[in-house]
Parts: sequence; structure tokens; C-alpha cells
Amino acid sequence: MRRRATVHDVARAAGVSLATVDRVLNGRPGVRAATVEKVEAAIAEIGFQRDLGASLLARARDLNVTFIIPDSSNEFMASLAEAVDHRARQALTDRMHIETLRLRALDADAIAQSLDALDPRHCDCAIIVASEEPSVLAAVDSATRRGVLVMTLVSDLPGSLRRHFIGIDNVAAGRTAASLLGRFLPQGGKVAVIAGSLHLRDHSDRLEGFRAALGAEFGSIELIGPVEGHDESRETEAIVADLLAQHPDLGGLYNLGAGNAGLVAALEASGRSGAIRVIAHELTEPTRRGLNSGAIDVVLDQNPDGEIRAALAAARGLALGGNGKGVNDPIEIGIFLRDNLR
Repeated sequence: MRRRATVHDVARAAGVSLATVDRVLNGRPGVRAATVEKVEAAIAEIGFQRDLGASLLARARDLNVTFIIPDSSNEFMASLAEAVDHRARQALTDRMHIETLRLRALDADAIAQSLDALDPRHCDCAIIVASEEPSVLAAVDSATRRGVLVMTLVSDLPGSLRRHFIGIDNVAAGRTAASLLGRFLPQGGKVAVIAGSLHLRDHSDRLEGFRAALGAEFGSIELIGPVEGHDESRETEAIVADLLAQHPDLGGLYNLGAGNAGLVAALEASGRSGAIRVIAHELTEPTRRGLNSGAIDVVLDQNPDGEIRAALAAARGLALGGNGKGVNDPIEIGIFLRDNLR
């Protein structure tokens, strides 16, 4: 078996001192860009990996991470919370303690108050799903200044001091939805858009990408909406029923948020299920059922367990002084039809 590469090996391969390697690994200033490149090239060449377990022992206490996730009828948020619970048991063996706060969906004040209550002595990192409201942005900045690392999950807050975002490229997701619907409807026609809330950056980014791709490639499609369903199934069901009643010639639907149980129910009740091309997000029980019944044509998915795994790896690396290089790589977008359901 190959011997595990050490910092001494990195220093020797790069032709620099151990102190320089330490500065590069921990993102500290005082190293020239050319030297940083030499060290990073050496790390890649010899396959060096930090022993994070030893680093945790050296810091003399465990790592504490708090997740803040909406609590609503949104099935995807429930799957995120389940993924956190699943990872929490394993994380204990890596000296990482995880707490989950489930707050009312789209309640900016509750999120801000929870962030304000975090004590850096007991919380190293907060990983949050939040809307882009002034109170939330201010609370993220305040927590960061107090020493709590804040990362955004699923929906970003780019105007804040958050350290990283873990999620898909939502503009690309919106463009993908537009490209698919444009091909489904080569003669054009009406396409309605339902959003959860345009205060959520992931929803506004998806809409931006959707509009841009339609305008650039499919000018014969008429866009209706967006209408906000607040990610609630009953509200989404009522919106879809109203859209179908108002537009008997509706050719397509794009639900860029949640509430898909209501979407499927309204389509099936209308008798037009399968006659309208439908794209939704997240592979959950309602969207699986919609794919199998033909009510939904395509589901664009982000793997919740993969996102939580990536978030915990980023939290561990950042809390131990890493520079977070590579953390910003977006989560892969899964595209599911009835034919390739896993």
C-alpha cells in the first residue's frame, strides 16, 4: 500500500518551507501567488489530503454545525432534513455535532432571530435555507462578524457575507426547463409559470434563466405568470385549477418551486393530465407519482443527500482553517423522465 502523503512531502515537492505549506493550506496571507500555485500543484501531483480528524483533535473540541431548514408541506425540504438526520449519526464518529432547526417557511424574522441567537462558542457553522430579505441578510452578516461561518443551501444570498453556497446552478436549471418545453411545443403556444416565492434566490434565478432561454430560442411561446404558490400544495392546486380554467389552450406548465402534490391533483381533476407538457423540480413522492401517471413530463432534481454531504465537507474544511477551494462547484442537475426513474 502507498504511504500517505504528508506536509513534508508537499514542501519537498514544491521546494518551499513547511511554514509556507501551512499558510497555503490554511488560506493565510503572506504567500506570493506563484508560490501558492507551486504548492497546489504539488498537492495535486502527490495526492496529499489533510487529516481532518487529527486537525479536530488538535483544536481540542468537536465541531458544531447548525442547519436551519424550512418546516412546511414542501417535500424536498423534508428530504433535506431527513438527509441531515442520516448524516448526523455518521458525523458523530468524525467529532462533528449537528443540530437542525425547522422554522416556518418564508419566515424571514424567525430565521434572522435564530441566526442572531447563535453563539460562536457553541456553533462553528450555520447552514441555512433562507429567502433574500433584508433582515436575513443583516443577520447573516452579523453572525459572520461574530465568528460563525454561514453557508447557504439550495437558495443563495449573494449580497451577504456568507462564505459559500451549496446547490445547483439555478439559472441553468431554468434554461434547461425552457429548452425542454420549447422542444415539446415546436409550434409555440402558452406556457404558465408557478413560483414558490420570488424572494427566494433559487426561484428568481430559475425564472431568469427560463425567460432568457425562451426569449433567445423560442419566441413563439407566450409566457403566463409567474404566479406565487408559496410552495404549498393546496395553494398550488388552486392556482393550477384557475390557470387551466382561464386558458383552455394552455400548452405547458413550469413549476419552479414546490407544491407538486397540488399540481398533480389539479391536472388529474381537470381531465387534461398528459395533454399539457409539465416540468417540475425535485424527485419526491408527488413528482414520482406525476411522472408515472403522465401528469409530469420531466423532473429537474438536486440530490438532497449529496447536498448535505457536500455542505458538511465544506463546513469541516472551512472551520479547520481551509480556504474552501472547490466548494463553489454546483451540485449536478438530474433530469428524470418516467423512463429513467431510479
